[in-house]
Amino acid sequence: MNWKIDPTHSEIQFKVKHLMITTVTGYFKQFDLNVVTDTENFITAKNIEFTADINSIDTNNAQRDAHLKSADFFNAEEYGQLRFVGTKYETNGEDAKLYGELTVRGITKPIALTVEHGGIVVDPYGQTKAGFTVSGKISRKDFGLTWNAVTEAGSVVVSDEIKIHAEVQLVKQAELVNA
Repeated sequence: MNWKIDPTHSEIQFKVKHLMITTVTGYFKQFDLNVVTDTENFITAKNIEFTADINSIDTNNAQRDAHLKSADFFNAEEYGQLRFVGTKYETNGEDAKLYGELTVRGITKPIALTVEHGGIVVDPYGQTKAGFTVSGKISRKDFGLTWNAVTEAGSVVVSDEIKIHAEVQLVKQAELVNA
């Protein structure tokens, strides 16, 4: 069974500490996710592929967004997308771990994400939908996002730790039947 993300009912967000006293939240506005399962039970999840368009970053500040897209950070001109490919999905009741390879700026590293399965329902239009909350943490420096500055008092401007949070709704795709 093939599942695709429902972008109107999903959001991909990241959070980073600024000056170590507040948190800035950003979103990727354009993204894609495909998952293949053997059954409607996601225990069999495989072929998990996610991409996000770097130029779709939105932190509610155009100047900051432009800086994030620049060579100081994501270098959107050369690396237009970030990519995650799942390698293993382990379930334990409603909670699960998703292991995979994250590629940012051409650098690929293994990461682990926590997944909370919200359930599966059929919507009023007859579509089968599955909901998930995905969270994790990465080091931005592991992916070549090393720009930083230091305040007069010696505090760093941007923390190394990036928190990832996604609300994901998948739609089961119609099976193609050979005529």
